Amino acid sequence: MNTGPFSRVFLARFFLFGAAIIWGSSFFMVKGVVDHLPPATLLAVRFSIGTLILALIFQKKLKGLRRRDLVQGGIMGMWLAAGSLVQGIGILDTTPGKNAFLTGIYCVIVPFLFWASGGKRPPLRSFLAAFLCLLGIGLVSLTETLRIGKGDLLTLISGFLFAVHIVSVARRGEGMDPIALCILQFASTALFCWIYALIVEGNPFAFDWRPVWKPVLYLALGPTTLAFLFQMMGLRLSTPSAASLILSLESVFGVLFSALFYGERMTFRLVLGFSVIFAAVLISEYRPREREVAS
Repeated sequence: MNTGPFSRVFLARFFLFGAAIIWGSSFFMVKGVVDHLPPATLLAVRFSIGTLILALIFQKKLKGLRRRDLVQGGIMGMWLAAGSLVQGIGILDTTPGKNAFLTGIYCVIVPFLFWASGGKRPPLRSFLAAFLCLLGIGLVSLTETLRIGKGDLLTLISGFLFAVHIVSVARRGEGMDPIALCILQFASTALFCWIYALIVEGNPFAFDWRPVWKPVLYLALGPTTLAFLFQMMGLRLSTPSAASLILSLESVFGVLFSALFYGERMTFRLVLGFSVIFAAVLISEYRPREREVAS
């Protein structure tokens, strides 16, 4: 894409902010849908539609896939499915805002997982981010009796699983086309979710889809498909650090949409906890030596 420096900055921010806003809008909508449909069935439909659309748009990318690519994509999709399922089950017993922010801890966990898997020791700011993240989690999740709710706990586990997924992509996806890799992950995630849904949740046609077909379609087209395309375009025009900082706003938009459209009550303690977690994410993701926009 031949654009001047100003245009590149504008387009990068447009696509990245668009992805963050779309993803942020998904939390309160998912919370409303899972009152009618179980989480795995919803995820299976979302990722199936996303796979179909991306495969049709980028079908040339799927030519020449090797058996290794299918295996690696399946493993990465397994982690993505696990994180998405646990997150979806967790939102049943927590609020959309908490679900958004507690999931976002994966940004803080990733450097330590890379270290544990043979990578470099994280910089000092990662340890500071981890401390702030734990403090924020305590403010958001712990009750007066120092217990954590089931939904919050599951959401935290999903954040860890998403961190494992990111490390898996970085370790296993080397040399693979990123778009083809995403399609393979979407397809395998849909498959795992369908298997879980059929075994645990039962016949998907037994549920009443009429009240939720519009939000389900939006979740499939928007957060699952369009946001991925926006993210991909934004990453091509921006550096990873600048992109990650903007994309981390997903949790902020998640709380905003939850407060506006779901009626989530924002107490001082919740706002303080969200702020501390967001500060931890920013510290973890900040790379001061990188230029804002890719050349």
